[in-house]
Amino acid sequence: MADRLQKLIATAGYGSRRWAERLIEQGRIEVNNKTAVIGEKAEMSDTVKIDGRKIDLGRYKEAETKVLILNKQAGVICSNKDEEGRQSVYDLLPKESRWVMVGRLDLNTSGLLLFTNNGDLANKLMHPSSEIDREYAVRVLGQVENEDLRQLTEGIALEDGFAKFSRVTVGGGTGANRWYKVVLREGRKREVRRLWEALGFKVSRLIRIRFGEIRLPDKLKANQHEYLKPGQVGLLLDAVNLKG
Repeated sequence: MADRLQKLIATAGYGSRRWAERLIEQGRIEVNNKTAVIGEKAEMSDTVKIDGRKIDLGRYKEAETKVLILNKQAGVICSNKDEEGRQSVYDLLPKESRWVMVGRLDLNTSGLLLFTNNGDLANKLMHPSSEIDREYAVRVLGQVENEDLRQLTEGIALEDGFAKFSRVTVGGGTGANRWYKVVLREGRKREVRRLWEALGFKVSRLIRIRFGEIRLPDKLKANQHEYLKPGQVGLLLDAVNLKG
């Protein structure tokens, strides 16, 4: 079955869809010895070349969608390579599949990270149009007033646009540090921290505890992973109208 060329290239693990689209625009991709154009479709059996080198569209084709959850520890990076030699989340994953990360966590944020072997699922889960809840436990330094909570849910202007939490609930804690649970429906860089910082508060701890219907298991230790059960995978597929 034919599919969009950039989708096939991304699913095969050569780069993102946007990266593939840029190469198509630059005339650097060929399908069956003809220069590809934006919107072109291809099949797995077609001969596709990037800068004259043939690529294998089927190298990561797997029948079953698999998803695993990792409890990332603060200090572990989400990149494949690091010049400083720090530990990467990819060092912690099983090697039998090519894993696509569903949304990053910054260096000092811990908690739930999802990985899947289904590139289409990963792209749809991350797309803003899916509006999937991301819930965080956040420890805040400072005296938070009701007016601050109102602003956080009504919206604050950040440098890259308007942002807000869809929900904020008060957690525990005493003294200067208090815990809150916040829910976002997008995944902009450092958005949780930037929203609190915009009101003058310092985030001293940040943990992602839920993505959609998937919660971070209490028993899952730091830097350990486990596979989601088929029913949980089905919930994620259903959330973005995909079949397994």
